[in-house]
Amino acid sequence: MQKFLIFAAACVLAVPLQAKTIATVNGQEITQEQLDSFVSLLLSQGAQDTPELRDQVKEELINRTIIVQAAEKAGIDKQPDVQQELDLARQGILVRALWADYLKKHPVTDEAIQKEYDALKKDQADSKEYKLRHILLEDEEKANDLLKKIKDKAIAFSEAAKTESVDTGSGSKGGDLGWAPSSNFVPEFANAVEAMDAGDLSDKPVKSQFGWHIIEVEDVRPVEFPELQQVKPQLAEMLRQQQLSDYQDSLLKSAKIEQ
Repeated sequence: MQKFLIFAAACVLAVPLQAKTIATVNGQEITQEQLDSFVSLLLSQGAQDTPELRDQVKEELINRTIIVQAAEKAGIDKQPDVQQELDLARQGILVRALWADYLKKHPVTDEAIQKEYDALKKDQADSKEYKLRHILLEDEEKANDLLKKIKDKAIAFSEAAKTESVDTGSGSKGGDLGWAPSSNFVPEFANAVEAMDAGDLSDKPVKSQFGWHIIEVEDVRPVEFPELQQVKPQLAEMLRQQQLSDYQDSLLKSAKIEQ
């Protein structure tokens, strides 16, 4: 039954008036409403409502009541560190409940998702991705010498990458970095790539924090933007988080804070 303890902080053991009593522990009543509330919480976590589940929940409520009674009898609930934990747990529950209530009252609409999708698609309209190869060297002079040999066709790019690149991961594949947007790379590398066309070899080695790069752009293509249905859940979640952030900002701005 320990698996149910994770829900302890979320269940309230207050007894409503005229509630049906399903068990009594040392004179303290456990009600049907409490059991139903606990079951509802488990169902929201993916559990199935079965007689076995309800029996387990009833047993857990009884066990927990016994343990809480023992803790209170021992004065555990009066200890400062325990009171602080209880306060923090209460605050956390209230924060989560407030966010859930706000989102319930301000749901993200399909229209808002479509608007966000259209805006993102427009922003990405001119985006490109590049099929790249590179050779990474630690020394500028050696990089210049190797670049000249590649341009003079004294050595093939792929062979030079395998034998000379200190980036052994791509080097073993002839320098291949695959397809990627320029934003995947450090700024110096990205800027150089964006200034090149398909089939270009860098005019000179490009310095970055990793060393000196000889870059070849094998091909360029527009970034394929995903269909709305592919990204709708992510967009909806992004908009929900933005709503909560804006709501929190409004609460902070309207609060009177003295320090």
